[in-house]
Amino acid sequence: MGHLLIENRSGLVVDTELTQPIGFAERDCATDMLARLPTTKRQRAGPRVHPPQMSRRTRATTAPRSLAAPPVGVSQRIRKRVEEPFGWIKTVGAGRKVRYIGQDRTRAWFKTEAAVYNLIRICALDAAT
Repeated sequence: MGHLLIENRSGLVVDTELTQPIGFAERDCATDMLARLPTTKRQRAGPRVHPPQMSRRTRATTAPRSLAAPPVGVSQRIRKRVEEPFGWIKTVGAGRKVRYIGQDRTRAWFKTEAAVYNLIRICALDAAT
C-alpha cells in the first residue's frame, strides 16, 4: 500500500512510503512520515493526521472529536490534490500492476515514480507563473 505526504499549496510530494496493507497502516505510516519532517516545518505548519474514514461496518481510525476540528474541513477540500499523484502513477507511471518482486524493489519504484511526478508538477507550476 503506497502512502504520500503532500504539501498543501503546491501539491508536491514531500515523502513516500510503501507498507503492507494491514488495518492501521495509514495511521501509523502518517505519524512516521510527519515525524521525519524537519522540526521547523512541523512547528510552523502544525500538520495533523487526517486519514479517511473507514466504512460503517469496520472500526473508524479517526476519533470523532478530531473530525469536527476546522483543519479537517480544509484537508477534505484539498484531498483531490492527494489523489492526483496516485492517479498519475496508476495511469502514466504504469502502476496498475506491481511488476517487481519484493517490497524493497517495489518501494524504490514507487519513490521513483513520485519523484518523476514532482518533476512534471514543478514544470506545470513554473509554466503557470
